[in-house]
Amino acid sequence: MKVLFVGFLLSLAAAPAFAQKPCEDLKSEITAKLEAKGVKNYQLEIVPTDAVKDQTVVGSCQFGTRKITYKRDASPAKASTAPAHPAPTPK
Repeated sequence: MKVLFVGFLLSLAAAPAFAQKPCEDLKSEITAKLEAKGVKNYQLEIVPTDAVKDQTVVGSCQFGTRKITYKRDASPAKASTAPAHPAPTPK
């Protein structure tokens, strides 16, 4: 019985060591690391764990209830000077 009680006390003492960061803090840290490596054109999104499908998970927060997903965007589109719909030609 004493061993069980001591184990319980140790688990309470260790609990703060396993506390996780808030999602926004973790997302900021991941953003800083990606930018330091020169990564551009990406999105990080905080989503519920059960909403993760085929995204790349780069972090977990709120005790595993949320995931931070990474999505690489396509290269930015070049600005076009041509109008999307050309004006009709007069007859």
